[in-house]
Amino acid sequence: MIGRRLLTVLPVLALVSLGLFAAAAASPFDPLVGYLGDRYVTTSRADRDLIAGQLGMDVPWYDLYGRWVHGLVSGDLGISRTYGQPVSQVLAERLPWTILLVGVGMTAAILLALGAGVWSGMHRGGRIDRLIAAACVAVQGLPPFVLSLSAIGIFAVGLGWLPPAGATDAGVEPSLAQVTRHLVLPAVVLAISQLPWLLLAVRESVSANRGEDFVAGAAARGIDTPTIVRRHILPTSLGPFVTILGVRLPEIVVGAVLVEEIFSWPGIAGAFVRSATDLDMPLLALLTVGATGAVLLGSLLADIACAVLDPRVRADG
Repeated sequence: MIGRRLLTVLPVLALVSLGLFAAAAASPFDPLVGYLGDRYVTTSRADRDLIAGQLGMDVPWYDLYGRWVHGLVSGDLGISRTYGQPVSQVLAERLPWTILLVGVGMTAAILLALGAGVWSGMHRGGRIDRLIAAACVAVQGLPPFVLSLSAIGIFAVGLGWLPPAGATDAGVEPSLAQVTRHLVLPAVVLAISQLPWLLLAVRESVSANRGEDFVAGAAARGIDTPTIVRRHILPTSLGPFVTILGVRLPEIVVGAVLVEEIFSWPGIAGAFVRSATDLDMPLLALLTVGATGAVLLGSLLADIACAVLDPRVRADG
């Protein structure tokens, strides 16, 4: 299974990057508008053509793609027009912030989903279980930007408990206390936006597995309920949970981008949006390929984890 999946990674990444360059060439948007800004209107046609030639914007898209691939293979990621920096420097400055946000938010979502999902599955049909299910159904219909704006309106503007944006207060150097305080709202919003699907998957799986023969046999042998849940029900219930986590990776990526933008978190999302609006191809192509590769890798790891957790899946593979 791993070999078959790995064989598809490079062709998929090649097609995605090729399609991106072709789509950018067909776009009616002039990248010089993003590069020159307000000066675009006052710049003469001759000067625009000169600048376009200096920046390589007059080269056919397939030549640009070939140069980009050659640079990628040789380790030269190119220069970002948007930031006036090497693409590698843009990534080095912003990627750790995104990893921090996604890591904290998804860790919280996974722990809450496992804890509440197992409890709800073991008490299926109870009043609290019905409340949890209803809350999940309500929350999963709300886009991350709605949750973000609501959190800012309530906890930042209304109550004033937490800062509404940024990684630190204005003009303050990053510190553990500053970053932690600013991280709370975006991380909680990201966790809540992903929690319903994960929690409901655990709930359904635990509810189904608690009626299986191996659970009844363990109870008949006098094993206490917490041990049955920990050693018998939970391991067999993690397969569907991990699968759902892998399937929803693209939504996790999109959710993280939206949350970062609304909270002005200094992660990779801002670079993604600006590179797309400016058609900054060295940066945009690498971010697009990187996001696609992360989704493919995450899906593969989810399948591997599912096979490890459930021997029946490993035998079918």
